[in-house]
Amino acid sequence: MTPFRLCAILRLFKGANLMGKNKDRVYIERREQGDYAIRKGGSERASGTAPTQRKAIEKAEKMFPDQKPMIERVRNTDKGGRDKWRTE
Repeated sequence: MTPFRLCAILRLFKGANLMGKNKDRVYIERREQGDYAIRKGGSERASGTAPTQRKAIEKAEKMFPDQKPMIERVRNTDKGGRDKWRTE
């Protein structure tokens, strides 16, 4: 099982409440294929995809101009680790 698949499974159990509660939010998350999905909270299907996180953010801002997307961290930093959400 890949780390991305494991993260997706964990989201179903513990993170589903994050996605489910914020149906009006937009999320950028890395997919198992290595590209990035743009999703509305609680949705199973992506509203769009992009090859890089930067392009996904730009695309999400055009698709949903009144919302700031929540962006999944894909690496560990001094401000937070993987599977945490950040705004730009």
